[in-house]
Amino acid sequence: MAITAALVLFCQGHAWAKCDDGWLSIDENRDGDLLTVTARNVAEFPLTYSVRIRSRSQSGKPQSGHARRASGTLEGRQSERLMTLPFKEEDGADRISISCTWTIGNRDATHDDSYLYLLPYASGKSYRVIQGFNSRFSHSGVEQFAVDFKMDVGTPVHAARGGVVARVEESNDKGCWQDGCGQYANFIVIMHDDGTTGEYYHLQKNGALVEVGECVEAGQKIGLSGNTGHTTLPHLHFAVYKATRRALPQSVPITFVSADGVVVDPRRGHRYLAVSSQRVGG
Repeated sequence: MAITAALVLFCQGHAWAKCDDGWLSIDENRDGDLLTVTARNVAEFPLTYSVRIRSRSQSGKPQSGHARRASGTLEGRQSERLMTLPFKEEDGADRISISCTWTIGNRDATHDDSYLYLLPYASGKSYRVIQGFNSRFSHSGVEQFAVDFKMDVGTPVHAARGGVVARVEESNDKGCWQDGCGQYANFIVIMHDDGTTGEYYHLQKNGALVEVGECVEAGQKIGLSGNTGHTTLPHLHFAVYKATRRALPQSVPITFVSADGVVVDPRRGHRYLAVSSQRVGG
């Protein structure tokens, strides 16, 4: 990310995503009284971004007028010019502030609703659901279609669907419930072939058994559950997300296959026996 004295960046993203952590770079190029702003994806996987550019006075207050906005999807290592705007630096009076959000995935991705997901743990095992879809406690909005499974720390986590590992965080060793605790979550993000991501949260420290860029198969052991991040007890949080046009992730409804058949609405308090095959009854 390029920052000059005339370019002040205020970036935010998904709870664990920042604009300067090796994914989205906002670059600027000054040519006379013109400033060109470019968005650059420095990672290997697609991301969807939203950028707002606004003039600020010398005191730091936003100037009158509408903010300029740009959004889109960048494939891996791709860049694109967002805009060129007048920029006169007279006695340092003018500044530019840039705020941005981004999330992994293509905003035009379409989830394959026919896909049957394996339960995210070993075949022959079952774990109690402590939050299902639309749970009033914390599964609403972005997390509407997430599922929480009660698991002891160190329980093997298995891929519910195959894909390529896009992100891994396993350095944290803290769990709490206060605002900001989400930054302490360990997780694995797997990019699916339809452009959605399967995301596994609250893993234990050093609990990832896969690396970025690795291809994984459905049912493969990928990590160890834990109690890190925004959490009140050891569990696995699993959901499938797609990028929205606002550059935010949104969970999507999915269907699991279990020993008793398909599960379209995982219920709190229920336990579902995992199978190794995506074939119903297999």
